[in-house]
Amino acid sequence: MAVTTEQIKELREATSAGILDCRKALEQAGGDFHKAVDFLREKGLATAAKRADREASEGMVELYSHGNGRVGVMVEVNCETDFVARSEAFRSFAHELALQIAAAAPRYIRAEDIPAEVLEHEREIARARTLEEGKPEAAVDRIVEGRLEKFKDEVSLLRQPYIRDESITIEKLLLQNIASIGENIVIRRFVRWELGEGLA
Repeated sequence: MAVTTEQIKELREATSAGILDCRKALEQAGGDFHKAVDFLREKGLATAAKRADREASEGMVELYSHGNGRVGVMVEVNCETDFVARSEAFRSFAHELALQIAAAAPRYIRAEDIPAEVLEHEREIARARTLEEGKPEAAVDRIVEGRLEKFKDEVSLLRQPYIRDESITIEKLLLQNIASIGENIVIRRFVRWELGEGLA
């Protein structure tokens, strides 16, 4: 099947991939747009993994205020060069992260960042709840581990579903941006404040 320039243009706009990459992806996918996007994503994710060990010391701090000042977010996102730090694509990604943090209230960047005592506390809660529900003894450990994974998905920014497209996680969004921008990008740290938080 012949690939049209219109198809290539549409795929390029959607993915920011190069023209030749878009043509190859469409040829591989037999002209199927969604399969071509997946092909580029897979290829992009491989490219992103190669960039992960490069130094990322430039970047920006994105500030976001939501709900007439009821929620405030500050997130530091780093990249390799000042040129990329000033780019629209990078700034847009940093803003999307701030929106995600405001809306989904993660507590950690990665699941590995969750302290052992927090995980142990959640494990105890999950076990007590599972036993309270009268689940069979043989299934308790498996159910507890499943609930612990769900907890990690909720509190780890990189494991959360992206608020604008729940079919991908923030980690996938990060890898897509690394691939399309062409530099390593690191979410360094964030803080989220909510009005009245911590008041007894």
